[in-house]
Amino acid sequence: MRLLTILFLLFTFDGLVSAQNDCPLRIGTNLAGPADYGSEWPLVDIMKYARTWTTHNAYWVGGGANPWDTQVLTYFDLDENGWPKQVPVENIPGTEAPQIVLTVWANTEVLPAGTYVLLYEGEGTITLRWDAQVITSEPGRMEVNVTPGVANIMALEINATDPANHIRNIRFLMPDTEETYPEQIWCAEWMNKLTPFSALRFMDWGYTNNSPLQDWTDRALESQYTFTRVGMPYELMVKACNDLDKDAWVCIPHRASDDYIQKMAELFRDQLEPERKLYVEYSNETWNWIFDQTHYLNDQGDQNTSWPERTVPFVQNALDIWSEVFANEMDRIVRVVGVQHSWQDVSNRVVFNMQPGSFDAFAPAAYFHIPGEGHAALKALGNNVPVEEVLTWARQGMLEEAWSWTLSQQKSIADELGIPMLYYEGGQHLTPDPWGTNQNYGPAMVAAQRDSGMYTLYREWLDSLSTLGSPQDPGLFMHFSYIGVPSQKYGSFGSLECQFCPDEYFPKYEALVDYQKACTSTTSTLPAIEAWLQMTVYPNPTGGENTFMDWPLDESGTLKLYDMRGVKLLEQRINGRGIHPIDLPDSPGFYMGLIQTPTGKSRWIKVIKTP
Repeated sequence: MRLLTILFLLFTFDGLVSAQNDCPLRIGTNLAGPADYGSEWPLVDIMKYARTWTTHNAYWVGGGANPWDTQVLTYFDLDENGWPKQVPVENIPGTEAPQIVLTVWANTEVLPAGTYVLLYEGEGTITLRWDAQVITSEPGRMEVNVTPGVANIMALEINATDPANHIRNIRFLMPDTEETYPEQIWCAEWMNKLTPFSALRFMDWGYTNNSPLQDWTDRALESQYTFTRVGMPYELMVKACNDLDKDAWVCIPHRASDDYIQKMAELFRDQLEPERKLYVEYSNETWNWIFDQTHYLNDQGDQNTSWPERTVPFVQNALDIWSEVFANEMDRIVRVVGVQHSWQDVSNRVVFNMQPGSFDAFAPAAYFHIPGEGHAALKALGNNVPVEEVLTWARQGMLEEAWSWTLSQQKSIADELGIPMLYYEGGQHLTPDPWGTNQNYGPAMVAAQRDSGMYTLYREWLDSLSTLGSPQDPGLFMHFSYIGVPSQKYGSFGSLECQFCPDEYFPKYEALVDYQKACTSTTSTLPAIEAWLQMTVYPNPTGGENTFMDWPLDESGTLKLYDMRGVKLLEQRINGRGIHPIDLPDSPGFYMGLIQTPTGKSRWIKVIKTP
């Protein structure tokens, strides 16, 4: 006898809610930090994403070492924005030739091809190499042909500069942006793909992990030659949210002085539009021993207090300062305490030692992953591991571990204190065991990122998380991350892999976008259905191939059934409430169904068929 169970999820129905703030779960995203080797390019001026200066021989020395980086930048006199006042510099001890400065952009294959314009002030000589070739040149302006991916790197050298009028304020502009860049600093593709998200988390923009920032004068400034030294300026975080109409989530550097924390709070208070919600968090993952902030808090905290309790005074102090700055506008901010998703004891020992009323929400991550036995099983498969195996184990990790961890956080903290549970990061977390190694299933983990089965997993995960929120008190899920290069060794965290690939299918991004669309519809013609309502499919009593489904809706509609790879297995018209025969696949397994009505409304359903 065949038995089929169909489970409905409350929140995946397009049009169930009347406005975005009626959603039980809002979707935001973390942004990638500025890096010359990354794949996220917010600014049309890519000089701001150039690698910090390295030093180099001014010419090739026959028989010499000619190192790539001679590491003598300390001998160069740099102005307040990082531009060298004199090039070349001669007679530096330990060098074999006069020295010049060099910067690069790696991973050029993710950039758009075309004619870039390089503008600069001052006098001197600039050379571009490899994937960047100068077409025309005149004082202060160059046209440069960029052919991405040939060498997959391009370089800019300052070969000489006039000390009385040194080269400075270099702007390296994407194609067709020379006329508009002063007013429109954002890359259009970057902006457009961010449209569906409701909030932006700037943890990586601010180089929060291992941050050296302590005094207010240490922070990033808009005038600096590159942002890859200490991260993006706060002013650009504000501008991004104001320009794109997004809420902001910012992280306070762990070494920041009280003066720094206060001035940071004042900047966001004064410059962020008042209608934008502002989430503030002290540092990031202060329980994670791979980061400097955890060691710093452990070493600098009260040694007579146990860990992790000794981290609490730092979190408390930072949030208290923000509370003082926003004393008359507390409705504008949400003070967040970050916790460890899978380590409930640590979460409790941090949150319950904070002063009551001094914070507004807490935030674990919300990742699903391959469990330990899954890694062992995948390793045992040898080469050419099927993508379906990775997806199956990821779903098992979701159901058996990630979901139970999330429920534990909800029950132990959110329900106990009556505060919202937010998610500072989340999504799939498919990484090898050990992390940072090449494994036989690495190619399948990367392929899974592009497989339609990943769309299915994301929708199931988001639907599950949405059951923990409510329209009156919605959760906030900050996906990690926006755009990122896939990696077998370190994980593939971007919802998108490429900023300039409009025609490619990225199932993680599509799932996030589709979920948000379901929250912004304005009307509904189908009745609200309780979460996890079971709809039964009966075996044919005569032994035939058909099974029978009890359709729960008064309206007629179409049922479509898909496998984990998104291949459509069934499309059948259903004529109103009652028992209807349906032709199901013979094989047991997990499927996704889609119910659509003539009015265009739809609901995804989970279908589990047992033998």
